[in-house]
Amino acid sequence: MAERAPLLISLAAFGASAVLKQGQLHYTRLAREAGADGVELRAELLRDAEAELPALAATGLVAVYSDPAPLWRADDGGLNLAALEQGLARAAWLGARRLKMSIGGFDAERSRDSLHELRRRLAGEPRVELVIENDQTLRAGTLRALQRFSAEAETAGLDLGLVFDMGNWHWLGECPLRAAEAIGARVRYIHAKGVFRRPDRWVAVPLAESAAPWRAVLRALPQGQPWAIEYPLQGEDLVAVTRAELALLNETREIG
Repeated sequence: MAERAPLLISLAAFGASAVLKQGQLHYTRLAREAGADGVELRAELLRDAEAELPALAATGLVAVYSDPAPLWRADDGGLNLAALEQGLARAAWLGARRLKMSIGGFDAERSRDSLHELRRRLAGEPRVELVIENDQTLRAGTLRALQRFSAEAETAGLDLGLVFDMGNWHWLGECPLRAAEAIGARVRYIHAKGVFRRPDRWVAVPLAESAAPWRAVLRALPQGQPWAIEYPLQGEDLVAVTRAELALLNETREIG
């Protein structure tokens, strides 16, 4: 029998202000109590990395390290090697299998040569897999941008998996179902996220409140890849709320 793919919690789901106040270790322990298989640690929510990372590593629950720094600089299209090195080092220290980043300012003409540099660097770090997320920017989050990047990376000998954030496509006016059909074969990690359209903007909501066909999107994506909750988890009993959301995802996965 195939091993069950893990269900994770992106720690941003608990709210930036709450996480910055109580720390990611607190919410990592809460996620474990609720039954999550692991967590996605957020670099932007670290208050004091040197003080927090050892305790977080000791939990053994950090499956993904997320770094908001762009992998390529916007000003010159160069590889952001400092951010990559820090991300890889932290992910390895934490025991995380994946480092999540966006392509940022990748430009086919200006950035092409640096793909070979990236391939050489990743070959020297077998413990951590770099995965690329569709963010909420036109340059790094549209289907066209990710397809062009993936084609360039493949030509350079890079096998980079994608993070499929179900909600982010809406921010850019794109269809997540179409995206799943187009790039699903490259997806190795999925952010489960419901969305709702307010008069002025899209907002992330729990799946049960989503205006989008989230079950259809999940069915269109490769099975066996980890799913992570990245929508608001709120309530007086956060353990119970988180446990219920994990149960919903687990039920959805079993139904297929």
